[in-house]
Amino acid sequence: MKIDKFEDILAWQKAKCLTVEIYQEIKGINDHSFKDQLQRASVSIMNNIAEGFERKSNKEFKYFLFVAKGSCAEVRSMLHLASELKIIQSDKSDQLLLKSIEISKMLSGFIKKL
Repeated sequence: MKIDKFEDILAWQKAKCLTVEIYQEIKGINDHSFKDQLQRASVSIMNNIAEGFERKSNKEFKYFLFVAKGSCAEVRSMLHLASELKIIQSDKSDQLLLKSIEISKMLSGFIKKL
């Protein structure tokens, strides 16, 4: 299947949904540095997929997919902390963790194909 634009990439679509969910889940928290870090990390996943795709080089795309995987790990780390600090309820945090793990696995598969 040929992908014509980054919006067609399933991992990007899922990363966008994860980002929207994270924004909605933490919009009311007062710890602005924590909130900012988690939001920036989630946005970084989708943006790195997009930027890498637009570079039109498999080598560069692969690099940006690795960066996106790193951001995925950062999101997971922050979600563990959010759950521990009761910033996000543990059931919601677990749900978001599963989504980020799924995205990370998709990125790994994509990297292997490239």
